[in-house]
Amino acid sequence: MSADRSHESLGGHVLVLDAGSSSLHIALFAGDGERVADRDASEPPGPAAAVELRNFLSEVPAPAAVGHRIVHSGPHLTGHTLIDARVRALLADLADLAPLHVTPALPVVDAARELLPDVPHVACFDTVFHKDLPAQARTYAVPERWRAEYGLRRYGFHGLSYSWALQRTAQALGRPVDDLQVVLVHLGGGCSACAVRNGRSVDTTMGLTPLEGLVMSKRSGSLDPGALLWLQRRHGLSTDELDDTLHRHSGLLGLSGTSGDTRDLVRARAEGDAAAALALATFTLSCRRGIASMAASLDRLDALVFTGEIGEDQPEVREEICSALTVLGIRGGLLVPELEDLMREGLRRIDQAGRGVPVLVVATGETQQIAAETRRVLGM
Repeated sequence: MSADRSHESLGGHVLVLDAGSSSLHIALFAGDGERVADRDASEPPGPAAAVELRNFLSEVPAPAAVGHRIVHSGPHLTGHTLIDARVRALLADLADLAPLHVTPALPVVDAARELLPDVPHVACFDTVFHKDLPAQARTYAVPERWRAEYGLRRYGFHGLSYSWALQRTAQALGRPVDDLQVVLVHLGGGCSACAVRNGRSVDTTMGLTPLEGLVMSKRSGSLDPGALLWLQRRHGLSTDELDDTLHRHSGLLGLSGTSGDTRDLVRARAEGDAAAALALATFTLSCRRGIASMAASLDRLDALVFTGEIGEDQPEVREEICSALTVLGIRGGLLVPELEDLMREGLRRIDQAGRGVPVLVVATGETQQIAAETRRVLGM
């Protein structure tokens, strides 16, 4: 089926494009939210994206709209929005705030707009979920000039994942979203935690960029800023060296020296690998610190919710995090659902009933959320 044929305008299909630093996920959703087809591109985003997308479009019903995941909205875009020339220019200007994510997403946006010029394209931002962070949560303790002139502030990320997980959590607990106080934890290639009070994000671990906060797969997470100054002054590391190392060679990979994948590290630890054991211990401590700091922004803790690839598929990590959070009323001894069942059902409550704060796992739903937000923007 040709990609350039006329599309069905009312209640039609939504194409979702989720580009990362080394991956491109393509999915098509019907008007009722059902996933019609999906594909993980064989090549990283770049010149090949147009070919991959054209091939996909030739095999599926023509979309009525396209939703693009864009990690960072920058200071001028505060909601999911239709992509026009002005918005496209703003996206290019903010790319350096999330170079691993926005930079590779832009060629995909351009390829899709060229292939589907008569279809509306919507930018869906991870930062929008956190747009109403209280002043004390979004403000860095730096001079006013840095904040006003340079725009230095906390934005927060993983918002599309958190939006999806929050709705599923409310359904699972049988309570309205605006009556929940929960900590959401997205653990994947990037990792963060978020405090939600009455349906709104009130604190989060990521900041101006997706580099702050928890230890991640290949990203360092938070470091003493004085350490970076010392590395520059004492050891002559350049800005480019720091950027590359902190984004691509740190985190679990930097600690273990072998892998940024928790599945590999759990196996290696069982075989006596001390570096893998240290990597996992450092990671889970970082997660506990993040969860505890988020709980400090709540009056009570109605649930702890895991999502993301590690969150949904690594029971050892979940257990090691929760078993050491008794100070928050969270207990270990978690149930271990079959991944196939979790993916089919979408969520599972995994705590032992009556033993403490509810603990849930929600299957990652960023692409579904992008489709839903795209429809909302366009009034579909």
